[in-house]
Amino acid sequence: MMTQNRRVIVVGHKNPDTDSICSAIAYAHLKRAMTGRDYVPMRAGQLNKETQYVLERFGLEAPEFINDVATQVKDIEIRKTEGVSSLISLKKAWKLMRDQNVVTLPITDKRKLKGLITISDIATSYMEVYDSKILAEAKTPYANILETLDGTMIVGNPEESYTQGKVLIAAANPDLMENYIEEHDLVILGNRYESQLCAIEMKAGCIIVCEGAKVSRTIQMLAQEHGCTVISTPHDTYTVARLINQSMPIEHFMVRDNLITFQTEAYVEEIKNVMAQRRNRDFPVLDGKGNYCGMISRRNLLNMRRKQVILVDHNERSQAVDGVEEAEILEIIDHHRLGTIETMSPVYFRNQPVGCTATIVYQMYRESGAALDETMAGLLCAAIISDTLMYRSPTCTAEDKAAAEALAMIAKLDTTELAGEMFEAGSDLKMKSTEEIFYQDFKKFSSGDLSFGVGQITSVNALGLAELKERLLPYMEKASEEQDVDMIFFMLTNIIRESTEVLYQGAGAEELLENAFHGKSKERGFKLDGVVSRKKQLIPAIMSVTSQ
Repeated sequence: MMTQNRRVIVVGHKNPDTDSICSAIAYAHLKRAMTGRDYVPMRAGQLNKETQYVLERFGLEAPEFINDVATQVKDIEIRKTEGVSSLISLKKAWKLMRDQNVVTLPITDKRKLKGLITISDIATSYMEVYDSKILAEAKTPYANILETLDGTMIVGNPEESYTQGKVLIAAANPDLMENYIEEHDLVILGNRYESQLCAIEMKAGCIIVCEGAKVSRTIQMLAQEHGCTVISTPHDTYTVARLINQSMPIEHFMVRDNLITFQTEAYVEEIKNVMAQRRNRDFPVLDGKGNYCGMISRRNLLNMRRKQVILVDHNERSQAVDGVEEAEILEIIDHHRLGTIETMSPVYFRNQPVGCTATIVYQMYRESGAALDETMAGLLCAAIISDTLMYRSPTCTAEDKAAAEALAMIAKLDTTELAGEMFEAGSDLKMKSTEEIFYQDFKKFSSGDLSFGVGQITSVNALGLAELKERLLPYMEKASEEQDVDMIFFMLTNIIRESTEVLYQGAGAEELLENAFHGKSKERGFKLDGVVSRKKQLIPAIMSVTSQ
């Protein structure tokens, strides 16, 4: 079930045309108005000149580009385990893990990941037999010792750290203590004045007075003179000896090298194998700037949320944005033949035999009673003009024309004038590469075992189309290999003359066109009068031949 704050992507097909882009924008606008939820128009390819003109004409920015709607790490419920300082004690780290019910703590500094510590690391630290100098080697902050021992600092600075000497227990009489206490040592002792005095005179770095015993003013003064830190704790000697190593900073035990981290933009399919090959329970997640975001585990993948998507102006798998098979498709709004999109559950599917998806979107505005402003009306009108070639295409229906004229009235524009401006902008291909022109409006299809692609360029300039033919013919062989299809067809459509020259590439392509249109190729092109629609004229003819 969709939650209130979840984003839904509204997207058209790859190599989007004006209808694909404008319908996505207008339908997302309608869904937001109807539900108050976050519907976002996006695009699965680059804009053509005509669509760019339309968006600029109505003062809109191009939708954000998305090349894949597969589930990403950012779609998973990331556990917001707070990063901790590398200076906190082992005891505090253990308590945090227990309180938060986690087995891994991230160590961070200004949101940058510095390392990880796990329950296993802490358990190992308790079980290992360390040298008595480990407390100093770990550069243990006195603040950690105070916290771990519930202590009070009588003499010294809690901001400093214990960095030299060994830890020992002064259980013997003062005469014997002189034989094993060395300069800088940390001495755990009781309430005997003589023992405290001896440790200070032997230049101990710190004395810990147990069982809350009172520390005399004389001892305090001598400790200050000798630079000896004095800590009082309510615990007995045994407990202090047992706890003291738990005050060491986790920095000394954390794992800092070869950390396995995942970026928020990484795709789940990519990280699954890494997770399976590692014994780690948790993995840190970093954003695009390398900042720590949280932790994920294999368990998080079980309840991951797929991206929610609405498809407009297509229902062919080959035309859809990458990763669509992993997304949760909520709706499909289209006017093409039924294709190969499969869904995991029933969806709202609206498919009508009209010339443009924008016509359907206009109808849905009227049915919902939602307000249609001048900008949205202008976009939808432009889309209908584009897809129906200003009502010249055989795909155009009376519903399309009526919708466009009604939208023009709302948007206060002249359809003839708008069509001229749009087609002129779309015909300006001088600055585009052959590859950009070829893929400007290209779609892949299949019929039985045959796979083929069809591109189309519409223009009001006959000379420009002739020049394009010379550029496209050599490129089509390369395109056939890139797209891994059996055949390639490309339509050079003259809007004014309402005719098309079909270029072709691939074994059997010429024979297929001859059978479909009962004609002969001339100079590697079929000239077809009255043919301007890929959807209603070219594709059905090809499908008819291949199905025989």
